[in-house]
Amino acid sequence: MKTRVFVGFWLVWVLVAGAASAQPAPFNDIGVTMGHWHVVSKDIEANKKLFLAMGGKLFMPGGNPLIMFPGVYINLNLGTEKGEGGTVGSVVNHVGFIVDNVQKRVAEWKAAGVTVLPGNNNRLDQAYVVTPDGVRIEILEDKTQSVPIRHEHVHLFVPETEIPRAQAWYAKTFGGKMGTRNDAPVVDIPGVQVRFGRADASQARTRGRILDHIGFDVKDHAAFVKKIQAEGVTLDEPVRKSPTGSTITYITDPWGTRIEIIQRAPLGPAVQ
Repeated sequence: MKTRVFVGFWLVWVLVAGAASAQPAPFNDIGVTMGHWHVVSKDIEANKKLFLAMGGKLFMPGGNPLIMFPGVYINLNLGTEKGEGGTVGSVVNHVGFIVDNVQKRVAEWKAAGVTVLPGNNNRLDQAYVVTPDGVRIEILEDKTQSVPIRHEHVHLFVPETEIPRAQAWYAKTFGGKMGTRNDAPVVDIPGVQVRFGRADASQARTRGRILDHIGFDVKDHAAFVKKIQAEGVTLDEPVRKSPTGSTITYITDPWGTRIEIIQRAPLGPAVQ
């Protein structure tokens, strides 16, 4: 099935996004929405330039650059940690945006200095951007959307025999809706579709890679942590406050994806 409820949700949300562009997608029934990708940039300025050229908005919570697109925040540094290895070869093989017109946006991005790779088999409704550090981003098209660009998916690669278990885990843990896209399993969570691709072998864990982790925002951190612990999920570290006042902890899925659980403090105004 095509998860019509999720499509309907997006049609409503994109109308709101123009007026509330600094907000993630609304929380689902258990208080979860897509939060962020956390990139350990080797060149923060180069990454900032790329994401701003693609249409992101810059915030500086705690003095650290954070780029916001409808549906996702992108953190560009992680303390003093140094990432090694792009997304290809890790559990999070790539991430994805969806735009209103691929060829129009590609032309704009190229004019702003962004290197854009063609779609598979030169598809005109698909393209790829790879950050200077090796984060692979798929670009797809939805001509019906009312915003130029929004976050769409995170694509996990796991062994084929593990795909049903991975789909069920994400649906249960984050209150997602299981479905299919092009006959492949997915889980829809506000702000993101988690997709599952087949890998010939287990992939590298994300921690310590350039894309170190993904994150989900939660409405009530204590209640969500209590829920997942009751389901057998172990926290990687105790719950704590971040320097910006957010409440955070981390978990790791059974296939090696590091995931931050965050109740986010206000960001303040956009810088640009």
